[in-house]
Formats: sequence, structure tokens, C-alpha cells
Amino acid sequence: MNKEILNLFAETGLLKRVKRTGWWVIGIKDPESVAEHSFRCAVIGYVLAKMEKAQVHSATMMCLFNDLHEARTNDHHKMNIRYIDHKKAEDKAFKEQVQSLPKGLKDEMWGWRTEYTGQKTKESLIARDADILECLIQAKEYLDQGVPQAKLFFQKAPKFLKTKSAKALWKSLQKWDSSKWWQKVCEFER
Repeated sequence: MNKEILNLFAETGLLKRVKRTGWWVIGIKDPESVAEHSFRCAVIGYVLAKMEKAQVHSATMMCLFNDLHEARTNDHHKMNIRYIDHKKAEDKAFKEQVQSLPKGLKDEMWGWRTEYTGQKTKESLIARDADILECLIQAKEYLDQGVPQAKLFFQKAPKFLKTKSAKALWKSLQKWDSSKWWQKVCEFER
């Protein structure tokens, strides 16, 4: 049993090397990894769940495990998914990833997966909003670093936000300068 759990940990570690491919389309040579995306997505999901007075644990877990299948399927940008049935492949990969885990663990992880993909609960909507917001924040960071094509992600993605809190954060994000958050922390002493 421990071997199967350790195998899951090793497979999860692979996500540190799987790059987010959508950014390659606009010329980002070394985009963030799926693991980096998933971590910030989970933080965003936690905060959104608090803001929305939802079940924090469930929303955060959906964010954390949402892209686990990409250790096997890789990350697919929008052009790629136009040509393949990515949802079927994602479900198959995730099911195989958790099948040898202890029953309670397997059932809970599969439950988060199906809740997320069903998009019927408040927590699943929050988790999806967190995923979208993370991409929008990353696009804003690339834009602020001088990649004007990153603004293309602002055209469609915000329309998919569902929660009041995510929409409010999106509104603030548009005026925010992502390169300045650290400056007050690093002020020089007089």
C-alpha cells in the first residue's frame, strides 16, 4: 500500500517538469510548470472559498488535484484540445492514477474530480474560477514583463468567471501592476 502512495507522490512530482503549453503560442519560452500553476490555483481557491463563505477544504482540494492527470496526459493548449477528446483522456488518466490507492483515499480524490468536472456545486464553481484567475494573473504578469500578446487571454477567459468574488478580483486585476507588490517590502532604510 505504501508503495502505491509513494508512486503517486513521484508522479505528482513530474508536474514540476510539465510546462503550461498555452503560453508557448504567444512566445513564452519557459512558462510555469503545472505544479506551479496548481499551487497558486489552490491558494486562490482557498481565498475565494473564504470570500464566498463556501467549504474551503473541498474547493481547495479540487484546485490542488484538478490537473494531476497532466502528469500522464501533459498540458494541452486550446488549439490542441480542438483535435482530441481531452476530457475522456483526462478522466481515464486520473482514474488510473488513483485506482491502486486505499479505498477511502481513492474515493475521496475521485469525488473531488467528478465534483469539479460536474460544475454544479458552489465549491466546484469556485475551483474553476480559481483556475481561470490563476491564468489571468499569470497573463497579467507576462503582460507587465513586456509580452503584449498575453493580453489576448483577457478577451475570453473572464467571461467564464462565475462567482462574485472572482469577478471583483478580475476587475481589480486589470488595473493592478503585478511588478510592484514587493517594492514596499524591500524599501531601503534611511
